[in-house]
Order: sequence, then structure tokens, then C-alpha cells
Amino acid sequence: MNRYVKNAVRFGLYKILFPLQYRRYRNCPLDRKKAVFIEMERETLPESMDYLYHVMEKEGRYDLHVHYIRQRHVGQKRLAANICRCLKDMATARFVFLCEGNRFVSCISPRKETMIVQLWHGCGAFKRFGFSTAQYRFGGSRREYVKYPYYKNYDYVTVSSPSVAWAYREAMNLSEESGVIRPIGVSRTDVYFQEKFLEDCRQKIQKAYPWIQGRRILLYAPTFRGQVGTAAAPAGPDIAQMAEKLSDRYVLLIKQHPLVKERPALSREYQNFAADVSEEQSIETLLCVSDICISDYSSLVFEYSLFERPMIFFACDLEEYEDWRGFYYDYQELTPGPVLRTTEQLVDYILHIEERFDAECVKKFREKFMSACDGHATERLLKLLENGEK
Repeated sequence: MNRYVKNAVRFGLYKILFPLQYRRYRNCPLDRKKAVFIEMERETLPESMDYLYHVMEKEGRYDLHVHYIRQRHVGQKRLAANICRCLKDMATARFVFLCEGNRFVSCISPRKETMIVQLWHGCGAFKRFGFSTAQYRFGGSRREYVKYPYYKNYDYVTVSSPSVAWAYREAMNLSEESGVIRPIGVSRTDVYFQEKFLEDCRQKIQKAYPWIQGRRILLYAPTFRGQVGTAAAPAGPDIAQMAEKLSDRYVLLIKQHPLVKERPALSREYQNFAADVSEEQSIETLLCVSDICISDYSSLVFEYSLFERPMIFFACDLEEYEDWRGFYYDYQELTPGPVLRTTEQLVDYILHIEERFDAECVKKFREKFMSACDGHATERLLKLLENGEK
């Protein structure tokens, strides 16, 4: 499909078909119990929505609907049909929940009674997104974001602390006066404060990987490289070097970003030390059970800070990534742990982690970026929605 045809199709969908589909049904009677959850990629509820969904389900006061759009997994006709079906449903809903950018929700004129809530899929403010990337290679142009917005029509955006509200306003092109950004905490983090959930995670990992045999768990969870549609895994540390020096005391569990389709092969030679668990385990489970988290530019480190455990930042392509996408804060000043470039440095730090780990640094990081995440974020969100003006 050449560029002109692609642009014409996009205009027809987002400027004509989708707004028209919503208008056809927006004057139908509002169902004040209906809550619509929209997931753009997966066929299951993402972690960002799962806990809220089950709390609302347990309360029994809501009629819950879920739409799996499958944005990058189905053809154009099927995608358009999925979106049209979703728009028809949300036209009579009181609540609509999102957890990432959404063009078709942003292209309509929502009825005034409906509350659209952006839960987002991460905490804190790390790598840039949305309007904040307009000057970087990763993002589109500001003109494109204005013409075909991803972050419009929100009533509320929930964030993890007051200190990061400015970054979300910038990324989503929202004014401070709008009152849309609400630092009431992130719903998905509530599970980290529940002892039963933590214990279930520990038992789940012990049962799935008995070969761990009491060793400490290293979690390697990097973000992706490149564009969203062609996401690739980073090179990562040398597993052979890590196994040689660390396998007597540690195991390595690898969790690649969900967008990465082709993951680096892992030799069976290291099967008693390392395992790629990207398909098998949720990031929530892995964060709960890991003794040390190794990441690079992923926002999961904000969630991990709730445990106040050691973090290591393996950033061998820091300058390239910063030029590609950029950060909201100075990377070297932000990270509550060492920024390392080589596997040798990584192994050395882990071997001496007892004397090098700065617990106070992680605590301050948590207090700044996660202050609203205390196990009651979902409770505050539902109270906000029920007491809202709409």
C-alpha cells in the first residue's frame, strides 16, 4: 500500500467512519452500570486493567465489557470491524478504561455522560512518549499527533505520584488547568501490598522452576528497541560469563518486552542457570520474587522500587537510545542503582552487592516517583469515578 493510499485509508477511518459509527449510537440510553475495557494488542486483559476489572466484578455493581482490538495482529478489515463493534458498545457506557494511546477513542466526540479513564501501562516517567517524542526519531511529528491524536477525550489519567504529572501533561498535550492528570496511584500496583498475592507468586515460581534450589533470583527485564511495530530485543549481557561466575548463588530469569516477537535464543548449556520466561510468567510475578532487577530503560523499575530491593541498569547503548527516544529526566541522575556497560561490570557488582547496594537511594526514588502507590489506588479511583460530575 503506497503512502497516498495509506493516508487516504487512515483519513477515511479516523475522520469519517469511526466518528460516524459512534454518533449512530451515542444518543441511545446510557447504561449507568456499563464499564468498557479496551485492550489494543493482546487477547487477554493486561496487568494494567486486570486488578481493577476483578475488583469491579467482585463488587457486582457493574456490567463489564471487554474489547480486544488486536491492532497489529489482524488485517485492516477485521481491525475496522473490531473498532466499530467497540465504538457501538462504548457509546452507551458510563465508564471506558484504556491503558495505552488510542486513536479511535481520540477521534470521536464522546457523550458528556461517559467517563474515559486512561490507566496507562506503566508508572513514573522514564522514556519519552506521545508529544514528548515529536523531535525524536522514535516519534511522529507534532502535526501528525494533532491531526490523528492518541491522547484526547480523557476525563482522568491516573499516575503514580504528583512529581510526574508534568511529564504526562506534556506527553498527552494536556493543560494543568484541565485537572485530567490525577496522582492517586496506579491500580495495577495494589497487588504488591497483598501478602497472599506475594506468597502465591513465590509458590508459583518454585513449582515452575524447581532447579532454582534456593538460589537468589536475578531478573533481566529490558525494554524493546526500535519502533513499536518492529520491536526488537537488545543484545543483553553475556549469559556465559554470568553463568560461570554467578551460577552457584544465582539464577537468571529473562523477561523480554511483550512487543518483542523474535527473542534471542538461549543455549541449553545454561538451562540450570538461565531461562527465558517471557511467555510463561507475568512481570508482576517476576518483580515479586526477584532479589535483584536488571533493566535498562523500562518503567518497571518504578514498580520494583516498591520492594526497595537492588536495581542494576545495564545500558550499553545509552547514547544511541537517548538520541532515538529521549528521557524525561537525566538518566544518570534518575537511576537508583549503578549504570553499567559491560557484563564484567555487571558480574562484579552482583558479587559485591552486599557492600555496594545503596538502600537509601532506592527509598528516595520510591518516595519521589511512587508516593501515591500504597495499595489503595483502585479504591481511590472507584471513589473518584462514583463521585464524579458525570
